[in-house]
Amino acid sequence: MKVYELKTEQFLPISMEEAWDFFSSPRNLSKITPAYMDFRITTEDLSEKMYPGQIISYIVRPLLRLPMRWTTEITHVEDKKYFVDEQRFGPYRMWHHQHWFEEVENGVCMIDHVSYALPLGILGRIANSLFVRSQLTSIFDYRKKVTDELFAKQGIELAVPA
Repeated sequence: MKVYELKTEQFLPISMEEAWDFFSSPRNLSKITPAYMDFRITTEDLSEKMYPGQIISYIVRPLLRLPMRWTTEITHVEDKKYFVDEQRFGPYRMWHHQHWFEEVENGVCMIDHVSYALPLGILGRIANSLFVRSQLTSIFDYRKKVTDELFAKQGIELAVPA
């Protein structure tokens, strides 16, 4: 099984409390996912804040508008430090996503570390080269753009960390 890695960093010009409140709420996932994915949470009675053991189910349409069911579990949460989601059912053979938050001067550095594997052996490797990797990168680029705009709208001037 070939495991791929994707790491991104983003500076957030907000307090740790604000960053954690936003990103630890599963309800905000749809706000930071591109519209073309038609992301919908299907879990009933979704809590406002995530917790270890929480199961969240979605429907996404990442390819040719075909619906895919995806279920993740929040496996680890350390308040205002990190959380981890892992796929239980879905399009990947394996998905492990760590979300790290670190206070820095004038804000928070958010680090995402995704480890993923695709099914179908060589066909999965070809799919990763042709579109999966670039689509994941574009999703994180979209999230950065949206959160930059969202937090700037709150009257927070964007700055580069020192």
